[in-house]
Amino acid sequence: MSFGERGLDEALDCESTRGAYSTLFVQLDVARLTTEGGRVRSELADRGVVFGGDPPRPFVVDPVPRLIEGAEWAGIEAGLRQRVKALNAFLEDVYGERRIVAEGAIPARVIEEAEWFEPAMAGMSGEAPVPRAQVAGPDLVRAPNAEWLVLEDNLRAPSGLTFALAAREAMVPMIASSGLAPRRLAPALAALERILASAAPEGIEHPRIVLLSDGPASSAFYEHCELCRVLGIPLATPEELRRDGERLLLESDGDAPVDVLYRRVDDERLTRSDGEPTQLGELLIEPLSAGTLGVANSPGTGIGDDKAVHPYVERMIELYLGESPLLRSVPGYDLGEPDQLAEALPRLPELVIKPRSEFGGSGVTIGPLASAEELERAIGLVREAPNRWVAQEPVALSVHPTVVDGKLEGRHVDLRPFVLSSAEETFVVPGGLTRFARDEGDMVVNSGQGGGAKDTWIL
Repeated sequence: MSFGERGLDEALDCESTRGAYSTLFVQLDVARLTTEGGRVRSELADRGVVFGGDPPRPFVVDPVPRLIEGAEWAGIEAGLRQRVKALNAFLEDVYGERRIVAEGAIPARVIEEAEWFEPAMAGMSGEAPVPRAQVAGPDLVRAPNAEWLVLEDNLRAPSGLTFALAAREAMVPMIASSGLAPRRLAPALAALERILASAAPEGIEHPRIVLLSDGPASSAFYEHCELCRVLGIPLATPEELRRDGERLLLESDGDAPVDVLYRRVDDERLTRSDGEPTQLGELLIEPLSAGTLGVANSPGTGIGDDKAVHPYVERMIELYLGESPLLRSVPGYDLGEPDQLAEALPRLPELVIKPRSEFGGSGVTIGPLASAEELERAIGLVREAPNRWVAQEPVALSVHPTVVDGKLEGRHVDLRPFVLSSAEETFVVPGGLTRFARDEGDMVVNSGQGGGAKDTWIL
């Protein structure tokens, strides 16, 4: 697997059109797609759909939808359910007895060195809720052989659901004239509401749910506001909350008690490196320990996003579920392990080098595409502190037809699906958000790095 392979073209096969794309392009030619692209941009701009920053960037949606047949999606969905179930079992275990370490499925140092491990969650009383990622957003890529692979697991505070819903709403006129019938996304909101309510302490029938945000500085602030609007829940920053003993209160709502906090802040830490509580810890540790507050996603779920944990997820599936993985991870190396480092070190120029604890594409060096200077610097950092780095096999991402200056051109894509889960229910949003690179040949599709999006149609 390498960038030397040609990425799969999802719509064309030896100049013929694949599957349902033939129906799509008969109904919607390039001229119509270009016109629709302008309409979609205007509609999203009028609705204020932006990706945060200073200044915020327009949310760019390409008018060519990504099509996935129902039978293929069934396999992806089953793999996502399995993977998230195993990761939630890992969260419960890693803050409990650590069976996974005892059985040799993951080195203890991976947990102990993880930047997003939260010691306070390991010391909770029996009243505290079980740690869980109620909302998961793994990143999937499609290899040249058409296999779907998991590039990263996102359990901390994955964003994008409302962007996927906004893209679908803007594409509704095209659905009507496409000759195709994608599955609806609207049930995702009711599922999210149920999943958030399920995080409430036992015995609370109608929980008060509050979304916790960093405020306008957050890159996903549009999403925070939109979720609050459609779910009918208040938004608060940490400064608008206060703790009264074992209860968390929302000051802006007359000190109303909070039952569930939907945590969407960038920093989930409850304690600092010296063990003292952070501002968030001062608010949450006592209510969590007393069992008077549920938090979705739980503090400490970020350990599941640690890129040194990623190479061990398939072992988790086997250990916790007794099953073979239905979705494979992109093969990778935990460079903190001497044997894996020895194997990877001579191959680093042909691998993708990633810092363990960063996200959004930050700090990544794509060996085959890097300059000699970039590569030398990355390898030097690995040699200096190998336990802070991982390496992955490169994957030539699939390409998808995209409207560029009135023409259809291929752009690399990935997929951010959304898995909403409680102890009783798992709901996989049918499709998710396809992200595409803006420039030809670019492998970075992340929205935070300037990528655009496509509506994803499950047929």
